[in-house]
Amino acid sequence: MSNDDERLRDFIAADLADIATTHMPFGKYGPEHFPPRGLPLYDLPVEYLAWFARKGGFPKGRLGELLRIVHQMKVDGLDEVFDELRRRAGGRRPLRTPNRRGNQHFE
Repeated sequence: MSNDDERLRDFIAADLADIATTHMPFGKYGPEHFPPRGLPLYDLPVEYLAWFARKGGFPKGRLGELLRIVHQMKVDGLDEVFDELRRRAGGRRPLRTPNRRGNQHFE
């Protein structure tokens, strides 16, 4: 393996490690709506990430870089890469609050 390949592998590993531990710090999927830390980046809906891409870009800094990576992976059909991260965290976080009135049956 060449030095360039090793560096690329190290960069990808570092990005995935950061994605695994970073939660959305603001907005619709932030701590206010998903306490205590917000939704993990890898569980953000692709439509939400696409909104950032369309509306003038992702946030500046490392958060923006990680959101861009997650968006691209989801668009490319690589969401299953995050399955191991979800498993370690106890499963996918639900995006909607459960219906507290019980099941609704429509006939």
